[in-house]
Amino acid sequence: MQDQNYYRISIKGVVIKDGKYLLPREDNGKWELMGGGIDHGEDPHDCLRREIKEETGLEVTWISEAPLYFLTCPRLNKPGYIANVIYQMELANYDFTPSDECQELGWFTPEDMKKLPLFPNVEKFAELLGR
Repeated sequence: MQDQNYYRISIKGVVIKDGKYLLPREDNGKWELMGGGIDHGEDPHDCLRREIKEETGLEVTWISEAPLYFLTCPRLNKPGYIANVIYQMELANYDFTPSDECQELGWFTPEDMKKLPLFPNVEKFAELLGR
């Protein structure tokens, strides 16, 4: 099988409040979805909890049973593609610990997102929400 048929799986989570989505801004200035790569054999919910804790210090209190969205996009620094599996989630609070992967948190509508510097997966996510 060729490399183009392999996907890196990334488990992402979104908090939705009053039609707005919570996004983190990374140290490069781009806005991203919270979450990250799943380890082999790892449960997707456990992955999301782990990634959120590592990136923001925040505690996930609830995750939807099934993903809300699925999208793919090219990897940024390597050949191949990433499959983003996106769940809805809730957090205990929004008092995050800054890191390279979360310098700021912001609430955005899909229209607001289109005006921001976004990673390609978030661009696709905003387009998907705007349909």
